[in-house]
Amino acid sequence: MNTVLGHLISGSLVEGFIMRIHPDAQLEAIKTGKFVSIVGNQYKFFSMITDLSLNVSHPDILLFPPSPQETLLNDILKQKDIYATAELKPMLMLSKDDKPMPVKTIPPHFAKVYEANAHDVALIFGDEQEPTKRYFNIGSPLDMTTPVCIDLERLTERSNGIFGKTGTGKTFLTRLILAGLIKQEKAVNLIFDMHSEYGLQARKEGGNQSFVKGLKTLFGNKVVIFSLDPESTRRRGGMPDVEMIIPYQAINVEDILSLQEELNLHATALEAAYLIAAVHKKEWLSVLLSQGERLKDFAQEMGAHPESVAALYRKLKRLERLPFLRDTRTGAYKDTSVIDQMMEYISQGTSIVVEFGNHTSTMIYLLIANIITRRIHAEYVAKTEKFLGSQHKSDEPKKLMITIEEAHKFLNPQAARQTIFGTIAREMRKYYVSLLVVDQRPSGIDPEIMSQIGTKIVAQLNDEKDIQAVLTGINNASSLRSVLASLDSKKQALLLGHALTMPVVIQTRDYDETFYRAMGDTVTSKQIDQLIQELF
Repeated sequence: MNTVLGHLISGSLVEGFIMRIHPDAQLEAIKTGKFVSIVGNQYKFFSMITDLSLNVSHPDILLFPPSPQETLLNDILKQKDIYATAELKPMLMLSKDDKPMPVKTIPPHFAKVYEANAHDVALIFGDEQEPTKRYFNIGSPLDMTTPVCIDLERLTERSNGIFGKTGTGKTFLTRLILAGLIKQEKAVNLIFDMHSEYGLQARKEGGNQSFVKGLKTLFGNKVVIFSLDPESTRRRGGMPDVEMIIPYQAINVEDILSLQEELNLHATALEAAYLIAAVHKKEWLSVLLSQGERLKDFAQEMGAHPESVAALYRKLKRLERLPFLRDTRTGAYKDTSVIDQMMEYISQGTSIVVEFGNHTSTMIYLLIANIITRRIHAEYVAKTEKFLGSQHKSDEPKKLMITIEEAHKFLNPQAARQTIFGTIAREMRKYYVSLLVVDQRPSGIDPEIMSQIGTKIVAQLNDEKDIQAVLTGINNASSLRSVLASLDSKKQALLLGHALTMPVVIQTRDYDETFYRAMGDTVTSKQIDQLIQELF
């Protein structure tokens, strides 16, 4: 039988209910974010504790409080005159046939409140053992060991976000979600791995274990590594499946738009870029960078302001120093399309990790992510249109989820209107492409885009603007604000949105040997550590 926590004494449908905590309950074991059930006459109401408070029946008790030695007086007062209450926010209700529905009524006075049990959690959030493979265990409710599952099919229907301040484990949470998608085969993933943390292995914070396994290490041939810095990949004990070369001809003016802040480009310089591209098409960047001393004459030929062209030339000249960017006009390098190779892997259901190695500047990350995503999105639009025309199941594109870090750089109010990432976030599932955005500054993301994010996994945030941003468009936002503020700095997260039946605070699943075995991997972390030590 579930443990009784207390009974309802007041409340409303909009503001939530007030529970008087049972005098024998362990008060300090009851925390905000805890998952509870209220048993009414016809329905069971699943709720979250959002606040706790201490009360007395008469203020004079506070003037002459009993001493610790007066145990009998303490016990007598606890039965009637001193008590604690908890605010409960109902999230959904179940009828007697276990059918979940929105909360549209209230339980009676003195309805008992119980700790939720394993059956309750499985009933609400699903069971990973179901044959549909749509559910994936991501953690457990506070003070429970029962798994909370996220619905992967619903997760892939929209763009999603993982948010939290620095050091709260965003990368860890992202790796968990990606592992679930790969294991259950619900989406192909394209991961722009800025700090080389998703492919082979990543350093573990704290503990005795030096490294945790990456997705390539866990899933083998289900994941391939495209590397902009092959030497870095090899130094870390892996071999890149593809060494990336990006031709200048793959860079559009739209890709440069995303670098406007990083390169400090003035609007007139971008206008000059459009003028050059109008004449020279795909060769516009190669032509610009080859001008040198002819810049002034070149500007006159293009009908652009000479100083604007000169500024554009100076800023973009930095691209020549990047070893993975090549001018294929010279004939020295063959354009073996990286995009074509990616599309081939994606069509086979193979996930891709794009490793940046030592090329970790935000400018490079923005540029490469924009180039690749824009081209892949265009391919997906064509594939989707073909499928809609043929209606053949074999033509249906595989769902693709694109993971980007530092998402506010791509999706701030200015960039979201101009870059492909804003387009994908707004289009949602029309073309089978969605985003998984990872960010520590959600307030920097365009509010319109935030409102389109279907599922949010939120670790600890302190900034009021960031908290307000992640709760945009969420029902019961005011009650969830206090829950979000009380999260631990590690291994706790608030889950809410499209892929969850109701918001819930979880203790995240351990990313350890047990998890590796559940993913089908048999190589131990000790063996991985030994191999890395031998390589170094």
